[in-house]
Amino acid sequence: MTLKQSILITVSLFPLLAWAQTNPDSISNRRWWNFHYQSTIITQMHPAFHANYSGNNSLKSNNESNTSISTTLFLGARIWKGAALYFNPELSGGSGFSKTTGIAGFPNGEVYRVSDATPQIYIARLYILQIISLSKETTVIDDAMNQLSGKMPTSYLALTAGKYSLMDFFDNNRFSHDPRTQFYNWALMGNGAWDYPANTRGYTYGLTIELVKPTWAVRYATVLIPTKANGAVMDKKITRSNSQAIEFEHKYNLFGENGTIHFITFLTQARMGSYKQSLDFATIHNITPNIDTTAALGHTKYGFGINIEHNVSHNVGLFFRSSWNDGHNETWVFTEIDRALSMGLELDGNLWNRKDDHLSFAFLMNGLSKEHRNYLNAGGYGFIIGDGRLNYATECITEIYYAFKLKNTALTFSPDYQFVFHPAYNKDRGPVNVFGLRVHFEF
Repeated sequence: MTLKQSILITVSLFPLLAWAQTNPDSISNRRWWNFHYQSTIITQMHPAFHANYSGNNSLKSNNESNTSISTTLFLGARIWKGAALYFNPELSGGSGFSKTTGIAGFPNGEVYRVSDATPQIYIARLYILQIISLSKETTVIDDAMNQLSGKMPTSYLALTAGKYSLMDFFDNNRFSHDPRTQFYNWALMGNGAWDYPANTRGYTYGLTIELVKPTWAVRYATVLIPTKANGAVMDKKITRSNSQAIEFEHKYNLFGENGTIHFITFLTQARMGSYKQSLDFATIHNITPNIDTTAALGHTKYGFGINIEHNVSHNVGLFFRSSWNDGHNETWVFTEIDRALSMGLELDGNLWNRKDDHLSFAFLMNGLSKEHRNYLNAGGYGFIIGDGRLNYATECITEIYYAFKLKNTALTFSPDYQFVFHPAYNKDRGPVNVFGLRVHFEF
């Protein structure tokens, strides 16, 4: 199935799905199972920009345009007391600019680094969630994607096992988390320096344990990682290759407005290569450094991050994230960012009598460790960046988008603009202007 065929089929389904949304009895009004759907199409382009030179992983300096699509079914069912099974088949296709290389904070979080951009169908999620009540007090939760409506204890222990995205549970933020409905940029989905474990499509297998209280929560996860950097096949030998994360979440009230703060720490061990060792080896043998030459079991990547969301008022929200990883060994999964800072705000459409709309701004800064930048400057390559040499500078990106929801429908249009300064940390390339349009449908 080609990308064009996938888009045509998806668009043709909109009237039927819109009817289903306005006629819920046609699907189900039972509380023991649910069914949801989403489809997202993103088209982006960047005009030509200045570049003193280019390498194998550089963003092409001539104008480019690309389109991505994703379609997901969200199926959930109660299977015994306190337990639910969730199943998400998904279709995705398309690729980013320059085969998704050349910018560490890539401008489309809906694209993946896969060899074949033809739309593919696969299982995104298949997991069991078990809730163990720790209190008699309950609250009512609404029906939603991967969430069954009903009563939920205010204090509980949650066990999740199976295939899922770790970002389903960690590093959440009301204003900056989902490229299907919020910021496009993938460094705004979460803490940029968290090399969050997943296959090339963003999913993994593992176990997540959550202890949730009314004002705080603690989460722990241990999951599989790929057999190689930016790989699709997961390493099942978990004793030698795995990733773990711990998060503490605290809800607070400041000057009458609510907010949430998250602290996260992470550790990944795999057969990684070392930037410094690779550069030393290349210097001795007078060759271009290659990270694969020093790949060895026992190498690790660790780091931490902070994530804050705060309501300034009922119609204005702020967010802030900052993260760091040690940067000694190669990026294994997500993107080549060793230090990251992002911040922004969301304005609710109630301010201009468009209650279902919102306008959002963000600014982010990405950086590299000294070992990482020296490796790139000597001509080394990662799996997403590498210009053949490097005149290092912090990669800075500004993004603004407006989400416009069509009245009485589940269809939202979101034009977007991003300004990328020092793409892939290189003063000798850019800046780059990126224009985009997203069409999102869900029920």
